[in-house]
Amino acid sequence: MRNDFNESRQVLSEQEEFGREDKRLLDVLAQGLSRGFPNPQRVGCPDSPVLRSIAFRKLRLADAEPWLKHLSSCSPCFQEFSDFRKEAASQRRRTMAWTAAAAVLIFAVAGWLWVRTQHSVLAATEVLDLREVSVAPGQNPMQTEQRPLELHRWARHLILYLPIESKEGAHGIALLSETGAQILGSNGTARLENHVVCLRVDVDLSIVQPGRYFLAVRQTTLTWIRYSVRVH
Repeated sequence: MRNDFNESRQVLSEQEEFGREDKRLLDVLAQGLSRGFPNPQRVGCPDSPVLRSIAFRKLRLADAEPWLKHLSSCSPCFQEFSDFRKEAASQRRRTMAWTAAAAVLIFAVAGWLWVRTQHSVLAATEVLDLREVSVAPGQNPMQTEQRPLELHRWARHLILYLPIESKEGAHGIALLSETGAQILGSNGTARLENHVVCLRVDVDLSIVQPGRYFLAVRQTTLTWIRYSVRVH
């Protein structure tokens, strides 16, 4: 019986399972059971659902008050209560483990979505270097020997490295047909990045049919400078 009492006290004394009210219950029960009260006939014992409700904290301590005196003087009830308490502790540990696993999974999914979003943005970005493309304002780039720049219809963002003489500030771009009709346009602000004037604009080339076009770029009210491009 002494071993049973020690085991039950160990179960009840786990700090993570008891608050202040539970500690009071532990003290009352320990004092009673330290003297040992066998009750083989289970005279005056509460039903098992009552003991289970106390062990699983489904019954408030105030509502359990009528049973405290009996529990402190009935070893069988205490043993049954201890068994229920072990079950409650095991269930709580499983719940905590599942909660922790769910939290890890949520963070993992959130991280994967963020990486995927960043990858999608990067994958939809087209970079054009205009620094080596020499086209005078008003000149028809198709009449020069310059190879057309390559663009893809999946592009949603353009990064343009502007010619050396370009200045920072508001810029506009337009995609023109060979006849000069504007198909789409966008605006952005050119900024100096690593000694290069860089213009970032949002576009949607999915509406553009494959073929040859002009990419026109200008700052504020200056003349458009057109570059030959091929959209795939």
